[in-house]
Amino acid sequence: MPPRMHDIHLDAKDLFKRQLELAEHNYQRLKGRGVRAFNVMGAIGSGKTLLIVQMAQVLKARGVRVGAIAGDVAGDDDYRRFREAGLVAANLNTGDQCHLDAHGVGHVLEELPLNEIDVLFIENVGNLVCPADFPLGTDADVVVVSVTEGDDMVRKHPKIFAQTDVLAINKVDLAAFVGVDPHKLAEDYRKLNPHGKVVFTAARSGRGVDELLAHLGF
Repeated sequence: MPPRMHDIHLDAKDLFKRQLELAEHNYQRLKGRGVRAFNVMGAIGSGKTLLIVQMAQVLKARGVRVGAIAGDVAGDDDYRRFREAGLVAANLNTGDQCHLDAHGVGHVLEELPLNEIDVLFIENVGNLVCPADFPLGTDADVVVVSVTEGDDMVRKHPKIFAQTDVLAINKVDLAAFVGVDPHKLAEDYRKLNPHGKVVFTAARSGRGVDELLAHLGF
């Protein structure tokens, strides 16, 4: 899907208020169709796409219908991966925007067959800064951080971690090779967000996927 213009006919001081209104509209649209939605954020290469695919496979085996929105600046690689995995999917390119917003997601929701979806994963654009300021109207926010990114990622990006519901510390099978202690990342996260949930995952092998889903209420 090509990028859409933001709905910005408002003063700068009202921007966040408008974002909340649009997010609430998305939330109500999804609830009205019985869809649970999750905003999955994380840096490029953290493993968001594969983790979503793994969660989707587990849910599909339980009879849950899964959809996904692939958010990227450009291209459709993740969208094609979702389609190949059998998910109802849509591609949302943002052009020069480093995040998804509720306005763009709302347009995608108008076109997705929500009556064919029980759970919707929204994969945000790959970074740990911009998405923190733009609620989408989901049931929960998930941040994925890979041990290959280093043990200081939580300390360097406190805002996104402080407001997320679940942290997936991914690629823990590589921790010894890159000299990173996953428990240090978890410790930093709990200092910022004592109410958030932490799960250690290795998306390629499926480790931690069931626990992650349990934290999301499945």
